[in-house]
Parts: sequence; C-alpha cells; structure tokens
Amino acid sequence: MLKKILSFFFLLQLFPVLLKAQDISLYTQINGRYDFTFIGNTLNPSENTNFSPTFLFTSSSATLNLSPDDRIERAYLYWAGSGPGDTNIKLNGVDFTPDILSNVVGTANNFTYFSAFKDITTFVQSTGNGVYTISDFDLNSYVSTYISNATHFAGWAILVVYENPNLTLNQLNIYQGLEALSPNRPLGIIDYMTIQLDNLYLISNTGAKIGFIAWEGDRFIQESERLSFSANGTTNILSNPLNPSNNAFNGTNTETNSSNLYNMDLDVYSIENYIVPGTTSATVSLQSGQDYVMLNTVVTKLNSQLPDATIVLENPIINCNSREITIDYIVSNFNSTEVLNAGTPITFYADAQAITTIFTQNIIPIGGSENGTITLTIPNTIPLNFNLTANVDDSGNGTGIQPELIETNNSFQIAIELIVSPTFNNLEPLTTCNLGLTRGIFDFSNYSEIVKTDPSHIVTFHESYNNAVQNSNPITTISNYEAITTPKEIFVRIDNGCFSITSFLLLTENCPPTVYNAVSPNNDFSNDTFFIDGLRDVFVNFELLIYNRWGKHLWTGNNNKPDWNGYVEDGVGTTLAPDGTYYYILYLNDPNYPEPLTGYLYLNR
Repeated sequence: MLKKILSFFFLLQLFPVLLKAQDISLYTQINGRYDFTFIGNTLNPSENTNFSPTFLFTSSSATLNLSPDDRIERAYLYWAGSGPGDTNIKLNGVDFTPDILSNVVGTANNFTYFSAFKDITTFVQSTGNGVYTISDFDLNSYVSTYISNATHFAGWAILVVYENPNLTLNQLNIYQGLEALSPNRPLGIIDYMTIQLDNLYLISNTGAKIGFIAWEGDRFIQESERLSFSANGTTNILSNPLNPSNNAFNGTNTETNSSNLYNMDLDVYSIENYIVPGTTSATVSLQSGQDYVMLNTVVTKLNSQLPDATIVLENPIINCNSREITIDYIVSNFNSTEVLNAGTPITFYADAQAITTIFTQNIIPIGGSENGTITLTIPNTIPLNFNLTANVDDSGNGTGIQPELIETNNSFQIAIELIVSPTFNNLEPLTTCNLGLTRGIFDFSNYSEIVKTDPSHIVTFHESYNNAVQNSNPITTISNYEAITTPKEIFVRIDNGCFSITSFLLLTENCPPTVYNAVSPNNDFSNDTFFIDGLRDVFVNFELLIYNRWGKHLWTGNNNKPDWNGYVEDGVGTTLAPDGTYYYILYLNDPNYPEPLTGYLYLNR
C-alpha cells in the first residue's frame, strides 16, 4: 500500500525535542577485537493492513545470548512507533527516557512518527545474558488514526557491541541519524535514499558485514524495493535467505532467523565479496516504489589493522624574558588495531610556522603511549601570544608516513603566552616637610597605579633592591610611611609573572615653622613655653630673640636651649618676666628663608 512522504527531526539532548531531519552519519567508532549483534522485538501482533491489527502490545521480550568469552563493550537501545513518541518506557522494570528523540511528520496526512535512542551500556553490562523485556510502551491511543494508512506500529531493538580475544582486529563504525523513504503517488514512482559511509579502512575483507535497524517495512509490499552497497566503483544488491533482493525491509531478524518481526527489521548482510582491502568509503542506497521505510542505524564491521596516533601537550614551562618553551608531550595509540611504529614524525608549529620535527622512540603498542619532553626555541617573528600545535605523523609539511584508522585526530593545540618583564612609568621624587633631622611622613599609595602600564600588573614597594628582587618584606604602610632620614630610595617591583624593578626618592624640605604666640607658664602643661612648631631639629642653626615692649633684649634661644618660659636672662641667673606683650625676632639661618620672622607674643601667668 502507498505510504506518505515524511520530513523528520533529530537532536541529541538530555530531554527529547523536535528538530529538523539529520542525515545518517558516523556516531562512534570502535577499534579492536569487536563484533556486534542485535536483539529486539515488535509490539505489532500481526502485519499491518488498513483493517488490522486493531491494537498494539505494550510489552515484548528478546533474549541476549553471547558466548562466555564475549565481553559487552557498548549497548544502545532504540524504540520507535506511531505518534509523537513514548518517552518513558521500562526495560526489565527500569524506567528509561531517551537521549535522542526523532519525530517525523507525513506531508499527505500530517501523521507523526518517532524514533528514540538511549545509551544503556552500563545496564546491559551489569545484566548480561538473558531475557530483556520492554514494557509500559503503549501506543494504542494512535491505532484508530494510523490504521487508516496502515502505519500503526511499535518496536524496539538493542545494538550490542562485544569484545572477544578470539576475534580478528576489527573496526566497527556506528552511523546514526534518521532518514526515510516515502514514495509519491502514483505507484511506481520510485523514492531514493543514499547513505554515505566514511572513515573506513579495510585491510582484509574476511568477515566484513553490515547491519541495519529500520522501522515500518512491510513484508507484502515490495514495489521496486532494493537495498544496495557500493564501494570502489562497484554496486551490489544486498540479499540473504530472509531478505530477497527485491524486499529488503520485510519484517525480519537475521540474528534470530525470524520472519515475524512485523514492521521493523534487524538485518545483517555479509559484504565480504563486495569490498576490497584499502577501501576508505562506501555508500548504501535504498529505493522503494511503495513501502515506507525509516532507517535509524547502520553498523559496519571491517577487518582493519592500523594504528591511530594521537598527541597531547601539557605542563609548558615558560621562563621570563626567554623564547624557549619546555613542554611535555604524550603520543598515544589508544583506539587502534595495530602498533604504532617507532620513528613516527612529530612536528611542532608556532601558529602556522613549523618549528621542529622529532620522532617517536619506541614501538607503541595498541592502547599504549610514549611520553617525552622537548625544549622549543620560538623565532622572534612569532608574537608573544600564539598557538603551539603538535602534529603526530607529520613530516613537517602537513603530510604523514603512517596510514591510520583516523587521519583527522593527529593534532593538539595549546595557547602560549611568552612573558617578558613589564614596562613601567617612571616615578618622580616625592617631597614632604622635614619633621626634624630630615625625618618625613610620606603617602605614595597612588604610585601603585601611576607606575603600571597594564592594570593587571602587581606592584609592591620595598626598602632595598634585594628585597624587591626576592619579593620579600614589602612596605605595608604606603599611605603613611615614615622615613627616619632622607633622601630615602624606595624600590618598586612590577610583576606580571616576570618582574621589573624601578625606584624613586623620598625627600624632605624645610617648611615654614608655625608660631604659637600665647605663653602661660603656670605648669598646667598648656602653653607653658613659647612653642614654635617645625623649628627644632629642622632649622638647626636658628636664633630666637625676645624683647620687651620698650625694645630691651630679654632672652636668646637656639637649637641647644629649651623653649622660653617667661624668664629674663641677666647673665647670672634669671628673673621672672611680668605679664604683657613681648616681641620676637626669629632668624632661621636657612638660605631658603633669608629674612627673619617677627611678631608679638603674649605672656599671661
């Protein structure tokens, strides 16, 4: 019967969503002594027609029966059917939701179909051989609608990849997506589909096979239906005893030899005679003039004995003001089916410029690695910030000498920043008032920003050059720093991973003294003497003269005598000066202050 044209949606996410169609492409590649098998079952009680079946089962079972030497490597669950999708089903009583949900919508009647995917590797590894039962998979609410064009179906499958030490070294490629055949009216107009299979490498055709997970194929619909495999310019129609050349998708399971897998297919074909050593790509072509088929998954197993070289860079050591880099590298041969020969070239690039080529020292076994360390000298033409790339199996011109399973995973890149001592702004000397004997209090907290040429630089201040170099004993009182004597040199460290040292001077100057002209010598500790702030130990050669109102000289002071306390010098002793107004003359004897300071003071006992 004629089926409808579909467009389809596909997305890998944590929660299922609808997206536009995705072509089938490489999902994962597994190399080693591996093979694969399918198990699964339909939920259709019979073949679809416009009148039956009138219901779908909500559960069904299948049995996994691997040999004792088989070890499960991967396991993927697929389920599909009519409607927008059942996103919560049970497998052996355990709830599962899809990693991938694909919806397809028919253009003629807007009917929606779905396919779901879940990675269940851990579950199957722990369960092992035995019966697997899907339950709580209920699409019966859609039967009454979809029976009108005989597309009411439901089914499930598990793809199991297993390892066995007795197997040859194989390459398994799992291609995944969702593509559909849906021919147009009238009958006989053929719809075509082509799937590109890349990333192949065949060393021997012995045991080569290809498997398919497909949905909604009908046993009794075979108008112009054909499945073919093309490689090396030759096309062959695939068939086996269960799948005639004109009816590939007919509800069969070639792993169990069942022909009652209604509306789904789990089919495996030998392609030993259709592929030759050295093959790197192939195509699968499907055509149908009536039957509607959704293709989910294609799996190939090929005998392939090749290494797969990869490289990782780590732990770069970069010295200040040096264009040399010391870096560790690891060459691995993990996902491989053959050893990696010694002498495999490794070329290092700074940006796009080749720096040097070295070679692996030992044969690297399957699953093995080789560690090394190299010191690279980066040319002056390369900027300070650049990408360092290591290419394994690269002779220095972008080409290799070793055929590999995968030729696109040989590179590793790391961002490098060469560090040079930072530039800085020069700092002017900082001057404050002399507090005595060249002592001064300084605030140079703003110099932290003034000296920088980059906001990220770290600035510290030190009292000696050695402390600055060693980054020890930083000055913490930069807003209130006391210099006991001046000039004082302060050393500045500017750090960006490297460092630069500069310095500036702290200077003092003799500022004008402040005269407090009220004297009350009554021993109350307030104004007991004639005090002049900023005089003593600053203007060390000062001379202070005191006169009464009639101009008689009463007292002479200097830096070696105490402040005047209201007594009159008479040459032998002193006499008490009476309350009143007095006159002073202060000679600073400083070249910056040639004129004396004069004024009145007031004595009050």
